[in-house]
Amino acid sequence: MTMSAWERPWCGRVTRENLGQKVELVGWVRRRRDLGGLIFADLRDRTGLVQLVFEDEMVAAGEQLSGQDVIRVRGVVRPRAEGQANPNLATGEIEIRVSELEILTESETPPFVIEDDTNASEDLRLTYRYLDLRRPVMTANLVLRHRIVAETRRYFDEMEFIEVETPILTRSTPEGARDFLVPSRLHKGAFYALPQSPQLFKQLLQVAGLGRYIQIARCFRDEDLRADRQPEFTQIDVEASFVREEDIFVLTEGLFRRIFPLAGIPFPAKVPRLDYFEAMERFGSDRPDTRFGLELVELGPLCEGCGFQVLENAAATGRVKGLVLPGGAALSRKQLDQLSDFVKPYGAAGLLWFKRTENGVASPAKKALGEAGAARFLDAAGAGEGDLLLAVGGSEKVVFASLGALRVELAKEHGLIPGGRHDFLWVTGFPLLEWSEEDGRFYACHHPFTSPLPEDAGRLESDPGSVRARAYDIVMDGVELGGGSIRIHDPALQRRMFRALGIGEEEANARFGFLLEAFRYGVPPHGGIALGLDRIVMLMAGRDSIRDVIAFPKTTSGSCLLTGAPAGVDPAQLKELGLKP
Repeated sequence: MTMSAWERPWCGRVTRENLGQKVELVGWVRRRRDLGGLIFADLRDRTGLVQLVFEDEMVAAGEQLSGQDVIRVRGVVRPRAEGQANPNLATGEIEIRVSELEILTESETPPFVIEDDTNASEDLRLTYRYLDLRRPVMTANLVLRHRIVAETRRYFDEMEFIEVETPILTRSTPEGARDFLVPSRLHKGAFYALPQSPQLFKQLLQVAGLGRYIQIARCFRDEDLRADRQPEFTQIDVEASFVREEDIFVLTEGLFRRIFPLAGIPFPAKVPRLDYFEAMERFGSDRPDTRFGLELVELGPLCEGCGFQVLENAAATGRVKGLVLPGGAALSRKQLDQLSDFVKPYGAAGLLWFKRTENGVASPAKKALGEAGAARFLDAAGAGEGDLLLAVGGSEKVVFASLGALRVELAKEHGLIPGGRHDFLWVTGFPLLEWSEEDGRFYACHHPFTSPLPEDAGRLESDPGSVRARAYDIVMDGVELGGGSIRIHDPALQRRMFRALGIGEEEANARFGFLLEAFRYGVPPHGGIALGLDRIVMLMAGRDSIRDVIAFPKTTSGSCLLTGAPAGVDPAQLKELGLKP
């Protein structure tokens, strides 16, 4: 008699404790090995695999099996023959002597080998994603993701947060990435927007008095994609009333102390904190990887009157900084040219290098600077014999972006990142606003509802670029895991913020009127954080792309190779939506 699905054991959980028992198992045939009069087959499900043995009268039945067939078997659990145990498998000490076999469905030959070590291209694997997810490493990623989400919900429930779902179809309030728009059939010419985040709704929930909100939230942004970015993604979205920055830090660290051990990653007792401006000066990034050195050094003062026009001009109009690569003097001219090309996409004209070797100082600038002048740059940077100093000049934005990316690239190329080490870091004190030369206006660095530091708020009109935000990011190994802020709860301050952004009263009411109206009726001080679930799982699983931890991701062009989306629709549908005459 067929067992209930809830009574039947998983393939990867049959062990020595089941010796002598008759079991029923279902799953996919991983492979079959015919030894002549004796057939072995591996049966797998999401928990792992178990070895089946077909002998005597069952050999003919076993010969029918092909890879990826779906089968049901019954048999007795017995120990493997002496010397045949596999210590790498949870089921490696036992096997199932099959007495009954039912082939539920037969499989055609898959388009690629369904093993962890596969040479199939990513496009092919995404086209057949349901097969790709059968690979144990991919299954393990989704299981880890589930465990993280389950533990997250348990943690926030213990902390007395309420999980609330917010709308997917909402109003477009563009102030960052582009919105995905959805046309309305009932209101022709009007559009919904898919939420970039639940930001406004979670603030409204604080006005509603819920106090502590949590949501595993789906978010949508129509922006250029890369390895750690998707058009639709998932946030652990958190908001609470009557909190300060310290409260959010403690809350977030408490969560991470629960979830990171799920992947064998210990979370530190204390997380260092770094001011944004110090992070930029030392690492060229607001999400620095602190597992290795290669910190940036200031070279600007040395450039004034140095005699090398390129450096003098760069220091006069911008910044000049560098970093020292220990032992880098051994790099060839070709390698140095490649590094110079590496920084150009970040806006730099190139790299200027200085070497200290046993034969003296070498640099393209040596002719203008002289031996002693070039040596001063190496001395100032702390470069010893055999080291290489790489320098970039230009605007502050270009210098930081170039050297910030270069230090990470060099660390990877030269094996400077310690294996098995993970660094966590809070970055605080971000600028509130950022000036756009192209648009001639300020933009919110975080979002328009971020509160300025109280001691800086008085400069919001007179010197808005100098105002710092009550914003914070948490970083792991150079990857931003999430960010948040203490929000503006004073309607007058919120109007001042809108004016600093060039948003007038009429525009503010048109775009955010429902929030401003709510703020008239008693809004508590509040703040929160949004953590990128996909990135967290990616790092915990040791993967390089969030596509590996999302069940059905898009490509870097925003396409779904499995379903063919985005795709055209029937003209009648467009007409019904008022999008086609």
